[in-house]
Amino acid sequence: MIRILLADDQRLVRAGIRGILDDEDDLQVVAEAADGQVALAACRELQPDIVLMDIRMPVMDGLEAARRIAADEQLAAVKVVMLTTFDLDDYVYEALRAGATGFLVKDTEPAELLHAVRVAARGDALISPSVTRRLIAEFANRPDNTREPDHRLGALTRREREVMRLIAAGCTNNEIAARLVVSPLTAKTHVSRIMAKLGARDRSQVVVMAYEYRMVSPGWLTR
Repeated sequence: MIRILLADDQRLVRAGIRGILDDEDDLQVVAEAADGQVALAACRELQPDIVLMDIRMPVMDGLEAARRIAADEQLAAVKVVMLTTFDLDDYVYEALRAGATGFLVKDTEPAELLHAVRVAARGDALISPSVTRRLIAEFANRPDNTREPDHRLGALTRREREVMRLIAAGCTNNEIAARLVVSPLTAKTHVSRIMAKLGARDRSQVVVMAYEYRMVSPGWLTR
């Protein structure tokens, strides 16, 4: 059972999303919150698997709540998925850097919402990878986002760097395994080691780092 906390200051939005989730046998909404502060407290009390979090909320916005969840070691297993609109792209990028697993546009189709929640819960890949990569690439390539070399990258082996680039392209473990002609278990091991060496909370942060440090550029995998 995937346990979900739903945080949005609009009651009708919460009701609509909850209605979609509650129809599924493997999904359970364990709590709702109308602001980030209540959402953070509920996370600490209930330890949900997924938080569907609106960015704009009173008292404490979703971005700050996501940052605090990501920084809390006791909430390391909690995955945050931001609910957003395209006019908030800057906030989405900052949320990914802060540790959010990904994001969903509020008018997404019900089937896409259900798929995204399940994907986020198993930590297998980014939500809406093509859109997420486009956002990350756009903001990571701005001049003011140039990062100094990180010593953690030096700890990666040549194969791990190759795997990191494939993660940044949105590849799942199975797709990485197929491209490198290794077993899915080997691919999963590489991904886990990369995340450990980089201190990344999840795959989304690995993608952000790959773009920020210019390890990849948009569309490189299809060239």
